[in-house]
Amino acid sequence: MNKTVFWLDEALKRLLIGLMAAIVLVVCWQVVSRFILGEPSSMTEEISRTLLLWIGMLGAALAYRTGQHLGLDILTSKFAPQWQRRVAILLTALVVLFALAVMVGGGGALVQLTFELNQMSAALGIRVAWIYLALPLAGFLIAFYGVCQLICLWRGDTLTPTGGCE
Repeated sequence: MNKTVFWLDEALKRLLIGLMAAIVLVVCWQVVSRFILGEPSSMTEEISRTLLLWIGMLGAALAYRTGQHLGLDILTSKFAPQWQRRVAILLTALVVLFALAVMVGGGGALVQLTFELNQMSAALGIRVAWIYLALPLAGFLIAFYGVCQLICLWRGDTLTPTGGCE
């Protein structure tokens, strides 16, 4: 589990860095083409919207993995340690179920439907399903990270930054 989680973390970080660099370049080109050249590019708005979607979804998976997501522990921090662990197991299991049912299941159905309907992006000329693929992919990553966290919690540990249990 350690090597897989660590490798996946590194790949996801590098992908997100690349996507962030791409969105900065695309938006800068939009500004240059609109205000300096006087002829705005027709594709930059849709490219930036697509990149933002992918950054948001994959970034949510990485935020979940690193514990940087929004969490309210006001109530659970008052519990005894054994109850905190039980609640953490329950909540992590619910996150995994949500990611699998809604993000992977529902997102996968959306991707399949848009493939079947052959919906095309107006400006980019690619299938919309490729854009929507971010949803089931992020759901799979969140579910995978959640299962890893469940394994560690079941053992009485937490998932470390290197991908193991501590």
